[in-house]
Amino acid sequence: MVSAEPGPAWADDVKACCAAAYGTDAVALLLGTAYHPGGLALTRRLAGALSLAPGQRVLDVAAGPGATARLLALEHEVLVDGVDLGEHTVLSAREATVRAGLAERVAFRVGDAEQLPVTDAGYDALVCECALCTFPDKTVAAAEFARALRPGGRVGITDVTVAPEGLPAELAGITGWVACIADARPSADYEQLLVDAGLRPLRRERHDTAIARMVDEIEARIGMFEMTAPERLAAAGVDAEAVRGYLVAARRAVEAGTIGYTLLVAEKPAA
Repeated sequence: MVSAEPGPAWADDVKACCAAAYGTDAVALLLGTAYHPGGLALTRRLAGALSLAPGQRVLDVAAGPGATARLLALEHEVLVDGVDLGEHTVLSAREATVRAGLAERVAFRVGDAEQLPVTDAGYDALVCECALCTFPDKTVAAAEFARALRPGGRVGITDVTVAPEGLPAELAGITGWVACIADARPSADYEQLLVDAGLRPLRRERHDTAIARMVDEIEARIGMFEMTAPERLAAAGVDAEAVRGYLVAARRAVEAGTIGYTLLVAEKPAA
């Protein structure tokens, strides 16, 4: 059973907080180019499951700095529109795309996943990586995914999952929202959201080790900056010890099976 969604005012606060947080120097410093577990390797696996063909139109929801959108355009010769709630993030994604020489195939705009600024049935595929769990109204977001897809189009999601009993207390709260886990759901709940939106599930895979690897990578980056450029951590406002405490809690939750990572693919039935 998918739990009730938060109220509108609180939901708006969460959206604004998450959008602002993921556009900060601290997040860029700690996560590097991969803003989700599994990095571009898992993105490639997701893209393969979508059966992309040259010339197709793809929507990247919560596109972040645009690494996924650029990879899809470059490796699959598709046209990609990226949507993200953070204005600074969208500007950065546009700049990086121009530098990559992909501005004719990849575009970004500011937009809310629960009110996508796109026409009905305009896309052959949609991707959403490590973001659905942060959307306050997941039911509406899933319906928007379905609305954006053409009949026969596919949606590909990778996201944090939690056991039915939920998260330990130290991983809940607004910090957990920013870390992309506090309102994560069991993988079956995500799949049910897609079913309720009229989509037909095609694939569900577990990639729990991707979370553990990401925790290790963040810890390694903190150590590297502490040794080589501590001033960058200070300038970005990173409290290394506080982050380490959070990573310890996250690692324990992964080892206990409380937190995992899943890949889902579903299809909009042909008319």
